[in-house]
Amino acid sequence: MMTNVSLIDLSLFLLLIFHFSQNPTADAAGGKWQVLKNVGISAMHMQLLKNDRIILFDRTDFGKSNLSLPNGNCVNNDCTAHSAEFTVQTNAVRPLTVLSDVWCSSGSMAPNGNLIQTGGFNGGERRVRVFQRCTGCDWKEIVDGVNVRRWYATNHVLPDGRQIIVGGRRQFNYEFYPKTPSSSSVYSLPFLSQTNDAGEENNLYPFVFLNPDGNLFIFANNRAILFNYVNNTVVKSYPQIPGGDPRSYPSTGSAVLLPLKNLTAPSVEAEVLICGGTPKGSYTKATNGTFVGALNTCARIKTTDPNPQWVVETMPQARVMGDMILLPDATVLLINGASSGAAGWELGRNPVLNPVVYRPNNAVGSRFEQQNPTTIPRMYHSTALLVRDGRVLVGGSNPHDKYEFGNNVLFSTELRLEAFSPQYLDAKYADLRPTIIAPLNQAKIRYGIKLAVQFSLTGTLATNSVYLTMVAPPFSTHSFSMNQRLLVLGAENVRQVGPTTYQAQVTTPPSGNLAPSGFYILYVVHQQIPSEGIFVQIL
Repeated sequence: MMTNVSLIDLSLFLLLIFHFSQNPTADAAGGKWQVLKNVGISAMHMQLLKNDRIILFDRTDFGKSNLSLPNGNCVNNDCTAHSAEFTVQTNAVRPLTVLSDVWCSSGSMAPNGNLIQTGGFNGGERRVRVFQRCTGCDWKEIVDGVNVRRWYATNHVLPDGRQIIVGGRRQFNYEFYPKTPSSSSVYSLPFLSQTNDAGEENNLYPFVFLNPDGNLFIFANNRAILFNYVNNTVVKSYPQIPGGDPRSYPSTGSAVLLPLKNLTAPSVEAEVLICGGTPKGSYTKATNGTFVGALNTCARIKTTDPNPQWVVETMPQARVMGDMILLPDATVLLINGASSGAAGWELGRNPVLNPVVYRPNNAVGSRFEQQNPTTIPRMYHSTALLVRDGRVLVGGSNPHDKYEFGNNVLFSTELRLEAFSPQYLDAKYADLRPTIIAPLNQAKIRYGIKLAVQFSLTGTLATNSVYLTMVAPPFSTHSFSMNQRLLVLGAENVRQVGPTTYQAQVTTPPSGNLAPSGFYILYVVHQQIPSEGIFVQIL
């Protein structure tokens, strides 16, 4: 007969086997959480500007928010704000006035640093809204700024500085902003109708990335194309993701263009990673009260390969409505979302509270590291953004068609912003953390030049473990960060120039195909520990 001790040991052993079979690569947790501020509105959309202020907004027909418009102003008998400016360093909140409905809209930052924001619902569906990066500025709106209704569309900045606006509900086409005499029309994109599932769509907020060859990688539902937007031709059709389950809205997974490296090579490789989503038919089942478990897989593909194939990996947890954020150390953070249901009002269940770090350079099977959990569910209409100091600011979550609060509400409307600090911000790494001395914040740089970057370090420099990264601040909404990209610049001739001061030389990206003109956050990374970033504008 077994003793009590051996029975306990056996039970523990079986429990551990079960845990690791369900979480095959769930390593030791890391990272810290901090609640920052109740900002008074639910952050459905967010964009970081070059002045360290975040513009956030929800929709104008949610009902009254908890943030009043200044000076007793009102819009359509609503005297509360549905947009705000949040200052990262001070947590200050300033209400903004948005005139038309921005619900489920899209946007990106223009090369001059302005936020260009397009589409929405009802009276806002053909609006273009511009927010200038200046003290005291507010929204300016352009009536009929886009040619057709844009609701659930995706924007991306192009090498020439224009934005392409792709798709939207019942829009199987694309257009450009700003308009030029040669690009003022709406152009058909049959791929979007081909990926439009009857009853569920599953092709909204398509994942769009600028490929190193200047073409666009466009993913919708469960497959993708490489698209020449200049000639309106499909260059390549990629195979369907294994399993065939949908990954875009409302079966909402998320996607990133993995860090671009070896930028001076004759041909730069690019890979796209898509994580989460739902089994086919989950949205319809959720509307009928059955909440199917989300997908626990990621699919990764080299978009530049002659014969590209998807490689499927297993995440520690299933996830729908998650966000994917490129971190300055060239890793990826998966955050927010639910483990069952789909995107839409009241359709998500079982929040996923633990972020996961994905290390793209590790071997398959050792890429995922589960992080410490938050206490705040971030469900439908949540967002996340990287800020200059390396934290990730998380906001939003309102699965209801109005503001709903209280214990009797499932997943109450969330007005708080919180910050997730990845493990690289731990105090124990202070001696390894660089501080950029030159160039100064807001520096202008050119394509394809040698750039000297000076930084200080209190600890001992490991010369061969220094590299620089450039991150484009994206527009975050509905589990996709539009225009997000990270470039690994490497480092050459790293040398000491003072008692605690060092200099590295880097080659800036050679073209707008790799780095469209505009503002980026530049980081020095030493032994995987990033500095605080500075804004640079590449021209």
